[in-house]
Amino acid sequence: MPPRIIKFRAATVAAVLVLGTTLLAASPQAGATEPAPVTDYCQGQCDDILPPGENGNATLVDILGNKAFGTHPKHSDDQLDRYNGLVAGQSGLTDQKLTDFFNDASFGVPKGQAESVTSPRDDVTITRDKATGVPHIKGTTRYGTEFGAGFAAGQDRLWLMDLFRHIGRGELTSFAGGALANQGLEQQFWPQAPYTEADLEAQVEYIKTHEGARGEQAMADAQAYVDGINAYRTKSKNGRYFPGEYVLTGKVDAITNVGEIQPFKLTDLISIASVVGGQFGGGGGGEVQAALSLLAAQQKYGVAEGTKVWESFRQREDPEAVLTVHDGTSFPYAGKPGKARGTALPDAGSVTAEPVIYDRTGSAGTDKKAPVKAPAPLKKAQGIYDDGVIPEGSLPGSGPGAQKRGMSNALLVSGKNTASGNPIAVFGPQTGYFAPQLMMLQELQGPGISARGVSFAGVGMYIQMGRGQDYAWSATSAGQDITDTYAIDLCEPDGSTPAKDSTHYVYHGACTAMETLEHTNSWKPTVADSTAKGSYRMQVRRTNYGIVTHRATVGGKPVAYTSLRTTYRHEADSIIGFQMLNDPSYVKDAASFQRAASDIDYAFNWFYADSRTASYYNSGMNPVRAAGVDPALPVRAARAYEWQGYEPAANTAAYTPFAAHPHSSGQDYYISWNNKQAKGYATAGFGLSAVHRGDLLDDRVAKLVEEGGVTRASLTRAMAEAAVTDLRGEQLLPELLKVIRSEPVTDPELNGAVQQLESWRASGSQRRESSPGSHTYTHADAVRIMDAWWPKLVEAEFKPGLGDDLYGALTVNVATDESPAASHGASGAHSGSAFQYGWWGFVDKDLRQVLGKPVKGPLARTYCGNGDAGSCRDALLASLKQAVAQPATEVYPGDDNCKAGQQWCADSIVHRPLGGIGQKAIHWQNRPTYQQVVEFPAHR
Repeated sequence: MPPRIIKFRAATVAAVLVLGTTLLAASPQAGATEPAPVTDYCQGQCDDILPPGENGNATLVDILGNKAFGTHPKHSDDQLDRYNGLVAGQSGLTDQKLTDFFNDASFGVPKGQAESVTSPRDDVTITRDKATGVPHIKGTTRYGTEFGAGFAAGQDRLWLMDLFRHIGRGELTSFAGGALANQGLEQQFWPQAPYTEADLEAQVEYIKTHEGARGEQAMADAQAYVDGINAYRTKSKNGRYFPGEYVLTGKVDAITNVGEIQPFKLTDLISIASVVGGQFGGGGGGEVQAALSLLAAQQKYGVAEGTKVWESFRQREDPEAVLTVHDGTSFPYAGKPGKARGTALPDAGSVTAEPVIYDRTGSAGTDKKAPVKAPAPLKKAQGIYDDGVIPEGSLPGSGPGAQKRGMSNALLVSGKNTASGNPIAVFGPQTGYFAPQLMMLQELQGPGISARGVSFAGVGMYIQMGRGQDYAWSATSAGQDITDTYAIDLCEPDGSTPAKDSTHYVYHGACTAMETLEHTNSWKPTVADSTAKGSYRMQVRRTNYGIVTHRATVGGKPVAYTSLRTTYRHEADSIIGFQMLNDPSYVKDAASFQRAASDIDYAFNWFYADSRTASYYNSGMNPVRAAGVDPALPVRAARAYEWQGYEPAANTAAYTPFAAHPHSSGQDYYISWNNKQAKGYATAGFGLSAVHRGDLLDDRVAKLVEEGGVTRASLTRAMAEAAVTDLRGEQLLPELLKVIRSEPVTDPELNGAVQQLESWRASGSQRRESSPGSHTYTHADAVRIMDAWWPKLVEAEFKPGLGDDLYGALTVNVATDESPAASHGASGAHSGSAFQYGWWGFVDKDLRQVLGKPVKGPLARTYCGNGDAGSCRDALLASLKQAVAQPATEVYPGDDNCKAGQQWCADSIVHRPLGGIGQKAIHWQNRPTYQQVVEFPAHR
């Protein structure tokens, strides 16, 4: 389709063995011929990895065996050690050793390496390889190919897909139990994308009718995929080899097999897409919280000076921020207007959050337990979901105080700087760690489809990140501003004076009723979840300006604040772009890749490499805002301030054109770690400043490029080294030490601590074992000191100057720290991802200002010691003294996985069990969950 500016689319052993005789059956397999391989232009130079393993389904016998004996189903953990091994193996890495740590991602299955061949229909075969169990799906018809994809998804992720369709529909507690974490999860995700069944059906129909032949094909593919899921659902239920979680949650009786696994529908795919897109592909929002910190700054300093101070922390356009497009090209978007109009700041103290939960009964809002009497064979699995099917805070953007989405990284070097002359890419999505993973690996070969890679379970009609015949692509979360906050004036239909809780609002001059969307969920205890019986009603109010999130007064008049996201009502429209990326007749070069990526509506940075070109494109439905509107703050809900061309019924508007999105081909190198995209492309939130984790990649890749002769191994080493490096130690410790060492440190204890920090910094500021398996860091005490010191030094540096209120408000906008051991951040503790959100840039700029060094885009004031170097030094030393005195048992207080004081364990990655199978903890790495290393030597 041609590029569009306006898109009208929605787009115990005995017990286990006894159970095994009735529940465990071999999966049906047909003696089909192994599919012939397609042309593979990567010639053995494409690798990938997705821990812990491909197999994400476990029968009841498998689960009980895991709980009783620690056994694992085949292929459920066979990629874990190779992924973990890169920590120790990076230093001696060569191209030939890459497959010690990655899978061979060549197309097809080598002769003699097929473990099984299944043919769920005559027109498709699913061949699983012996090495990893990855499904290689080959169809002779388009329907058969997609049916096979759905069938394989059922084999590998049936329970996970069921979980996520219920999360998307706001029905998790009714499905999986009322654990407090389950309550919290559905209360966070459903209000972001609340839909009726009719709304979901409308989105399917929009894609069919507004995307031409590709839209019709996409929905036909999706239906075939659903048919495949349902075929496996039926076969596994009848054959009694379905996931054991259905028994443990009371859906199916273990003895009689009575019960149901509900059929999947096309609309379930829309629900799953809303969860995936909301986690990783959103951007913007948070304008109410931003307004509160602005008010706090104005309260302290006065309107003019307070606004200046706030803007210096907001850093919409920091000239020192690391960029993906670093050649100077500018892509102006969502910047601060010269003279803002329509801004609707709340009156001080008037903001209240809109309630979501009503009519609680029983255990609702509590963690009250009432364990059932479990049959003896099931006792080992009792309570596996007492803390929720997805532990609180594990999903990006969930959990109290968690920052919004993010993650994933990419490193690409153009051919002119590589040893071979071909571009090299090391990239992948950083999506947290789960067992099984949210994504699954697969290869799809059929009419119009030729790709291998990952897809999020439940929406795997196409490969979403992976490789084609002669190209590969991946993404990082972009987070540009595609969500705005409106202040709608409240009214009463009878003309009386409205109150803050009024349920009518003014729309284009008419008093209009808010639409009420609600779900009533109830639960009772099961073997898996002991949470006592309870229920509640979830409710949101929907308006023509989005979902009501807060109430307040503006100028004394009551308003409701609403959140309007461009991709609302368009949760699955991005299917068109993914379809194109899988189509070898469409993607033939960097230019066609960029066009395909532009048809993905969520906010992502897309990267591409073939044998000739490395390329980049930023996707997203970026609305064209009315002139003068400040996208960083709430705006009045009036026609003059709406998105251009806005139509509320289908939530369509005018969007910025293809060329306005940051993009590039052939730049010397590209890095992305959720950093700023390009000059002029204003950030949608706080924290993209002078120091960012992207610097860990940029500095290393720039050095490789300067030296020349980059190889797959050297670029992978750069990523792997950054993955175990402490950003604070590498980027900020030199300035901290310079202030402290400006005079002799006379306290022997403090001087010893400073020396430990200096030694750590000199050795690379790494959080890395002294030897494989030691579970002790080489510079353990220096790491402990830094972990204890950082939050104390930030407070000592900024709080005296900002004051309690403003400092507190700004820490709501962006947390001060996100170390690997932190229990907050984008996806909670043990999640790998670290150093994305924090006050790194603020500290850097402030210390350089104290030291008298040049600063581009400085803070409006100097805070450390009120600008006096001696006073700043005293504050830093006092906070360091407190940190040195803090024992490891306090710095690392312990949790369900670690005892207090266990530093390595506190950092470690834990694959959060989404089903009944657990996995061992592995060494901390700040790297993609799924990762590719690719270098194509040839092209079609």
